[in-house]
Amino acid sequence: MHPVVGAAIVRDGRVLAARRTRPAAAAGRWEFPGGKVEGAESPDDAVVREIEEELGCAVSVERWLEGAVPIGTTHRLTVAVVRIVAGEPVPHEHDAVRWLAAEELDDVDWLEPDRPFLAELRALLRVPI
Repeated sequence: MHPVVGAAIVRDGRVLAARRTRPAAAAGRWEFPGGKVEGAESPDDAVVREIEEELGCAVSVERWLEGAVPIGTTHRLTVAVVRIVAGEPVPHEHDAVRWLAAEELDDVDWLEPDRPFLAELRALLRVPI
């Protein structure tokens, strides 16, 4: 299974959700931004690179949420909790971003692979690290 990383970008008790524009089946749904780990790249390095490419800001990895979720039969998603260290997120590959508090996580239509991480993230947002 090829590793895919997502970033739960946390700030001020909220997490950033990004709305997909493609493929058609995912358009309009929300996710943790991120992407595939390339070559010998570490998951931490992949998260930092993907967020720079997708949102134009620099992040640092604080920790990883528990578990991994299959995406189809070929990929496996893990999600890192990250903090912005430079810049502000501006969507380049998504059409919108939203900062969501713990009680707002169910207000958006998350993609299925991201959903298993919401319970742990909800608890984390209520008790900041």
